Amino acid sequence: MSFSSDDIKNVATLARLHVDEEKVEKLGQDINNILALVDQLKAVDTTGIEPMAHPMDAVQILRADEVTETDQREKFQACAPATEEGLYLVPKVIE
Repeated sequence: MSFSSDDIKNVATLARLHVDEEKVEKLGQDINNILALVDQLKAVDTTGIEPMAHPMDAVQILRADEVTETDQREKFQACAPATEEGLYLVPKVIE
């Protein structure tokens, strides 16, 4: 599949993007190069290969889950217009 200049202009119009006339040809070439790369990737036989979450088999280091702030709910709810049982009450906005 290849994108023509008319295709680029049509997509730009649908996306409500302004593309300068002199950049349309270059943009078409770039998109066609990307699509060619995708076709190359599709052609690779991946049967028997397990999907990976990260190409480097990296493990995310997480910090300890510790409370770092004091509970200030009562202080914050004291200035709220309406609360009930620790919850903020808001007016109904959808019928």
